[in-house]
Amino acid sequence: MKNADAVWDLVEGHREAFVALSDRVFDTPETLYAEVLSCAAHAEMLEAQGFRITRAAAGIPTAVIGEAGEGGPVIAILGEYDALPGLSQEPGVAEHRPLVAGGNGHGCGHNLLGSAALLAATAVKDWLAANGLAARVRYYGCPAEEGGAAKTYMVRAGLFDDVDAAITWHPASYTAVDHANALANTRIDFTFTGRAAHAAGAPELGRSALDAVELMNVGVNYMREHMPDDARIHYAYMDAGGFAPNVVQARATVRQLIRARDLAGLRALVARVRKVAEGAALMTETEVTTQVFSGVSNLVGNRPLEEAMQRAMEALGPVPFDAADRDFAQAIRRTFSDDDIAATFRRIGQEPDFDLPLCDFVAPLDRRGSGGDGSTDVGDVSWAVPTVQARVATCAIGTPFHTWQLTAQGKSPMAHKGMVHAAKVMAATARILIEEPATREAATAAHRKHLARSPYACPIPDDVHPPVAQAAA
Repeated sequence: MKNADAVWDLVEGHREAFVALSDRVFDTPETLYAEVLSCAAHAEMLEAQGFRITRAAAGIPTAVIGEAGEGGPVIAILGEYDALPGLSQEPGVAEHRPLVAGGNGHGCGHNLLGSAALLAATAVKDWLAANGLAARVRYYGCPAEEGGAAKTYMVRAGLFDDVDAAITWHPASYTAVDHANALANTRIDFTFTGRAAHAAGAPELGRSALDAVELMNVGVNYMREHMPDDARIHYAYMDAGGFAPNVVQARATVRQLIRARDLAGLRALVARVRKVAEGAALMTETEVTTQVFSGVSNLVGNRPLEEAMQRAMEALGPVPFDAADRDFAQAIRRTFSDDDIAATFRRIGQEPDFDLPLCDFVAPLDRRGSGGDGSTDVGDVSWAVPTVQARVATCAIGTPFHTWQLTAQGKSPMAHKGMVHAAKVMAATARILIEEPATREAATAAHRKHLARSPYACPIPDDVHPPVAQAAA
């Protein structure tokens, strides 16, 4: 494909170096707040490309910011590089084959995400310098998107206060401007404290913290009938009280992950969950304490930015996959169900095409999609500044994320093509925003209008700090 936009040529000029960066991060998968090698790799690339670097942004050791340019508007491009536990997988094979049993793996494509974002920022930097334009591009290397909410802490620390607009993307099995449907959420640890006792000799003396956790979970499960349809609650036992069944468990902790359509709905649902916990403590004569682990806001859409990105995406066209890419995608697709494949098409409001291995089109902006609503800390950035996000095809249609199948595709040529394509979309969107003050002004006006209706309230209390101690684990 012949590039029609000068900034696309600048992306192409750095292709090999940033594909190598993506593969390097893939080969050292690190989870939330422990992305030491991944962050260092991004910082080294920022330094090599001549960015002004801020390390340990917001006091987070694995967060890094790079800025280039002078004066003018500030365009932020957001990257991530954290992996997921338990998704180790040999790349390039269409069968489950972990590299390390139980090890980490890039099952959400963040090795691609951060590398494409930094590639886009580099291309914009070069374009600004070549044209002598007054503007700044700023790359945000953000850790811990998978459950750690680092961007929320970065927003709270004021790191986006002078930004005019933020751009990001996420790997996907289709190509489209993202609809801002992500849910607000919070993770809260409920710790119950009771009294240990011999479970047979003196059970009447014990007060079981594990009983309290189980009763809380029962109560929350009964709540599900009486929650909004788009709300979600999940839980995990963080401490079940030990391994000795003949000891009444004196301490137990459950983490409740609570999601709602928006921040107001989240606050209301959290209040109800807290009452259930208090009831469980009363029933078991235990005490309950809570600790917020993380929290993120729902995404705020911005129509002017979405229209600008759609222009850039349609001008570029679909990802240029080749026959070899389609063959590998077909091999991967044999591990999917028809429901997996249909789910991709539901998200973009199209009838399923079970013969199409890779997305060969750009979805329209005004489509009717459904399903797939998760949560992301990009949401908090979108409350701080006008924000837009792309979804770009990097994997076979139907690929379920957070699975070995996604990890298996993470170093493939089709993933690399999608990554570079995403960088072009973001760089071209940044170019539009720098060249068109009216578009920036419209985006700012739309953002202010939303905030006037619904002011932002950070979902993480001021006294809660990033759990960076995990970086030493």
